[in-house]
Amino acid sequence: MGKLSETIAAISTPLGEGGISVIRISGKDAFRITGKLFSKTKEGTTGLDFSEVQSHTIHFGYLISDGLVIDEVLISVFKNPNSYTGEDVIEISSHGGVLVTQKVLSAVIRSGAIHAEPGEFTKRAFLNGRIDLSQAEAVADLIKAKTDEAHNSSIKQLEGSLSGFINGIREEIIKVTALVELELDFAEEDVEFTKKDELRNKCREIIHNLVEIISSYISGKVIRDGVNVVIAGKPNSGKSSLFNALLKSDRAIVSDISGTTRDYLEESFIIDGILFNLTDTAGLRLTEDIIETEGIKRANEKIRNADLVIYLIDSSGGKNELDSGLKYFNENLNTKNSIPVFTKSDISSAEFKKLNYKEKILAINLNDQKTLSFLKKGMVDRVSSSVPVVQSGKIILTNLRHKICLEETVASLKNVIISIEKNMSGEFISVDLRNAMKHLGEITGEVTNDEILNYIFSKFCIGK
Repeated sequence: MGKLSETIAAISTPLGEGGISVIRISGKDAFRITGKLFSKTKEGTTGLDFSEVQSHTIHFGYLISDGLVIDEVLISVFKNPNSYTGEDVIEISSHGGVLVTQKVLSAVIRSGAIHAEPGEFTKRAFLNGRIDLSQAEAVADLIKAKTDEAHNSSIKQLEGSLSGFINGIREEIIKVTALVELELDFAEEDVEFTKKDELRNKCREIIHNLVEIISSYISGKVIRDGVNVVIAGKPNSGKSSLFNALLKSDRAIVSDISGTTRDYLEESFIIDGILFNLTDTAGLRLTEDIIETEGIKRANEKIRNADLVIYLIDSSGGKNELDSGLKYFNENLNTKNSIPVFTKSDISSAEFKKLNYKEKILAINLNDQKTLSFLKKGMVDRVSSSVPVVQSGKIILTNLRHKICLEETVASLKNVIISIEKNMSGEFISVDLRNAMKHLGEITGEVTNDEILNYIFSKFCIGK
């Protein structure tokens, strides 16, 4: 990423045809660069001094480069520190379109800016103290949110709910650490500034609060990333047809020819506010076809990593097919995160309809929305039963990095308790308390390094 002394620029709206495009510029030369290109009239001269205009104002005019008008534009002015990045910021709103947008950005770059890297605007907001690190990560989550729950969770984190909680806990640890280390300064006088029982109880209280937040991660992961669902089964069991029916589109090729699906297909859809990431896989069977074998290998990998597996058994194949399908399901799939489903119930034989299986297995007809609705309900119920319920208003942890930091904090505080119970020296207690503070500080960015920052912001889109 560029140095803070450099002025960065990027297209902040998706490329393509649209009503408008926005080119964002941030840095000490943002006003000078824009002024070189901007004119209030087509025939007028450029050179408006944007440092003299009022912040948070919009100016209509023309962007001119090498004497040629690129586009008529609106220039939005944000003076530091009251901007997204905390620096001088210009946002140029031009007409939408790939060519005109690229021409505007190219003119800005030729005038002295450099291309922004992914997430560099938000990284500058963090480095300039506009937001902390957990809030910066919430920005990325907000952009990617596909459900109301994901949106609400990102908004709360962006508003500082997690930061406030972390800072409150960290402040408590700082206070007790100060007292412990003050005792070390008066070790020869045998002065006690904090009772060890009180310190132990305080650590237990903090651990309890942290564990409660950590336990919300399972729910938070579902909210943020959705549920990974794999449709599996033998060839021609109806996997691609079910995939299309759930998505209400002809996304997958459907054919009577076995082995049509050679690779997996992925799409997402929402049921009752839950995001399901659906994967259609190659049919499971022994084959000498090299390409199909690779597809089956990938299918098995997807099954192993799935949150939920819908295993399809072709009910039109008779009792032997049904029995072998159920045997495979019971021997190879984890029933806690798998649902067996009989397909083609509309064309199954009269013999099948008379069979009574001890297992309650759903039979679906892809032409019957009622049976599909039963399957959708089963998917939601299975997720709801395995995901802990988080009380309304409680902080929900959605980020694995945050979860790891909190777990390391808990481990450090447990070490404090062990040291107290073993009547160890205050030096040992102080070290673990400081480690706890460090791990908490890694969440908000009080303690961090360039490697972590580059990893976090590299996942952002360019222009944000």
